[in-house]
Amino acid sequence: QVQLVESGGGLVQAGGSLRLSCAASGRTFSSNTMGWFRQPPGKEREFVAGISRSGGNTYYANSVKGRFTISRDNAKNTVYLLMNSLNAEDTAVYYCAARSGWNNVVVTSDYDYWGQGTQVTVSS
Repeated sequence: QVQLVESGGGLVQAGGSLRLSCAASGRTFSSNTMGWFRQPPGKEREFVAGISRSGGNTYYANSVKGRFTISRDNAKNTVYLLMNSLNAEDTAVYYCAARSGWNNVVVTSDYDYWGQGTQVTVSS
C-alpha cells in the first residue's frame, strides 16, 4: 500500500512559478513509476508528466514540455513538479500517482495509487 500526499499548490499570477511536492509512505517508493496528472474545471483528468523509478527517464505532455520539470528524491520518498511560465490553462487540481512499470506512462487507469490533489490557480 502506498499513500501519497501532495502539497505546494496555490494562487499564482500568469508567468509565475510553483513547485508541487508529493510525499509517499511505504518502503516501495523507489520501485514505483511516479506521475503527475491534472484535472481542469469541468474537464477530465489528464497526464502531465511521468518519471521512472530511478529518475533516469521522464516524459511530458506536449502542453507542458519545456515549462514543467518532474524530479524525484528516493531518499526522501518525494516526487516534485516544478512549474514555470504558468498560464491560465494550467489551472487545475494536480494529482500525483504511483504505478509499477514504465510502458504507457500516460494512461490514467494504469496507476494504482493516487493522492488527494492540490489546487493550482493561475490568475491572468
